[in-house]
Amino acid sequence: MQFMRRAIAILNQRKVLGDVVIEMVVWQLPQPSSDRPHGYKYRLYCGRAGKCLVRYDNETGKGDHIHYGDHERVYRFVSLEKLIADFEDDVTRLIEEK
Repeated sequence: MQFMRRAIAILNQRKVLGDVVIEMVVWQLPQPSSDRPHGYKYRLYCGRAGKCLVRYDNETGKGDHIHYGDHERVYRFVSLEKLIADFEDDVTRLIEEK
């Protein structure tokens, strides 16, 4: 019998700071893919009052990228640690810009 390997959730955090919501969800994939050569699927989100301030994700077909409100740009994935640090830096900066 052959077993199918599944993605494993390795990070699932949600914080609410006043009117700001911060969510970080990361899965380790069973194997890398062309969209996710690093082997992670992720969604890192920060929003205020229901509006996106910043979101890092890598949905199928788009690869690694960042949303700043309605604007989007490519993200160069280096490591999971750097991804989280970059996201946290953006969150701090955007919350303080209030």
